[in-house]
Amino acid sequence: MASLNVGNLGEYLREQRRTAQLSLRQLADAAGVSNPYLSQIERGLRKPSAEVLQQVAKALRISAETLYVRAGILDAERDRDDVETRAVILADPTLNERQKQVLLQIYESFRKENGFEIAPTDAAPAQSETQNDSAAQDSDVLDEPAVEDPRTTDGSDADPHQTAS
Repeated sequence: MASLNVGNLGEYLREQRRTAQLSLRQLADAAGVSNPYLSQIERGLRKPSAEVLQQVAKALRISAETLYVRAGILDAERDRDDVETRAVILADPTLNERQKQVLLQIYESFRKENGFEIAPTDAAPAQSETQNDSAAQDSDVLDEPAVEDPRTTDGSDADPHQTAS
């Protein structure tokens, strides 16, 4: 297998793991990934998802943002507040993946509305088509027009529940 262009992520992970005095197996267990997969990441043979990097960062007690930058998921020059906001959303254990993606879409739309550059979509973990469809359906709900007030449908301001006197 040829080495992927993931910067020096693997070397950095190995260095951090050794500094933490963890074996490959211990880190894999703590991060919830397989030992062979983590070994392939360290050797530059696999490019991990943002979610896997988040788990590894948590196990190593280091910044996930640092790993995202080293893996080429985030640009080091990107607005720090934007990066931190995204990281907090992605790390929230009380939200499921669909909710995280919908929340990120809303966040991006507000930033765009306020004239800020939208981060590339590769900053978030990849989704399956069904997750994308689900997130799209949820965001479509946000775009539906408000239910019309029945008091104004006949052109009058009178409450239809009141009787004429």
